[in-house]
Amino acid sequence: MFLLDSHCDAPLMLAKGADFGRRVEQGCTPGRFPVTHVDFPRMKKGGVNGSFFAIYTSNALSPDQATRRAFELISKVYDAVEQNPSRAALATTPAQARYNARNGLISIFLGMENGAPIQRDLSLLRMFNRLGVTYLTLTHARSNEICDSCTSSEPRWGGVSPFGREVIAEMNRLGMMVDVSHISDASFWDVLKYSKAPVIASHSCCRALCDHPRNLTDEMIVALAEKGGVVQVNFYPSFLDKAYGEKVSALIDAEEDAQAQWLGNPSDPVLQQRLQAAVTALNAVPRPSYRKIVDHIDHVVRLVGVKHVGLGSDFDGIETCPDGLEDIGKMQRIIIELRKRGYAEQDIRHIAGGNFLRVMEQVQRLAE
Repeated sequence: MFLLDSHCDAPLMLAKGADFGRRVEQGCTPGRFPVTHVDFPRMKKGGVNGSFFAIYTSNALSPDQATRRAFELISKVYDAVEQNPSRAALATTPAQARYNARNGLISIFLGMENGAPIQRDLSLLRMFNRLGVTYLTLTHARSNEICDSCTSSEPRWGGVSPFGREVIAEMNRLGMMVDVSHISDASFWDVLKYSKAPVIASHSCCRALCDHPRNLTDEMIVALAEKGGVVQVNFYPSFLDKAYGEKVSALIDAEEDAQAQWLGNPSDPVLQQRLQAAVTALNAVPRPSYRKIVDHIDHVVRLVGVKHVGLGSDFDGIETCPDGLEDIGKMQRIIIELRKRGYAEQDIRHIAGGNFLRVMEQVQRLAE
């Protein structure tokens, strides 16, 4: 079995100084930041064979800032892998990942979350691909030059922009996977129309189980599967359970604000206390169980079968995790829950990572 996490925001933690070669303390300890959901020892403990580290850039950055930030994060990932040669290795193909696994190494793939760093220049897209970026999430929390976001109040393009069509065509040519997580519904349908290759949702849940614009409708899931794609279920509690999301919305805003101020002056005891209070208040709200993740997997399987679903945690990019799955070291609990629900071992292998690797191989093969 190859256990794959298709979306993890670990580079953000590396940029803040995390050392993935050792177990980073879990939780929030002001004065000893960063704390993470992921590091190489916990990946090994969780039986994780590969992970896509997301090169995330905020839509609030200028184009040049976004490009510089993306190069910085890629550099941090390269450094972390080079500093841990007995634990991890970079990979850009499923064949490389399987080779790494046979040699006891965790494969680190690169995905880019938000196309802002390519600006309006396809040569930058090609350069990021040369550096190992194998999928692109077209946008994030706002519309950009490529397409509209699912969280934008007013659509900028009404779907994918003319430049976005060029981006999709070039990604198909390069063998890069097009990621529809975060994009608007209209953009989703445009991507399916314009892409000649299967597409992925690297970290999205089911809107039928949790009504949130970041999640996919049943109609979307069916269409994505018909094109040969895969839905990688997100672990974020607010995307798994709407009632939880409504309870913690204001608390999350407070925690994000407190953390931003603390990061500006980590030695300030008042800011430390404020952050600790915000985190404590957020963690006091009961979180949905990790079994909710498998509920969303079940829903996709009922709609389109077992070959179009997988796992995209969003670890290190989310404020809270499901109860019982607080970090990547506990990933085997999903596998155990799948067995309890009667999934055959072959089907579990598909869900664990086989489906995503199959799509990746197909996209790369179509580019040859």
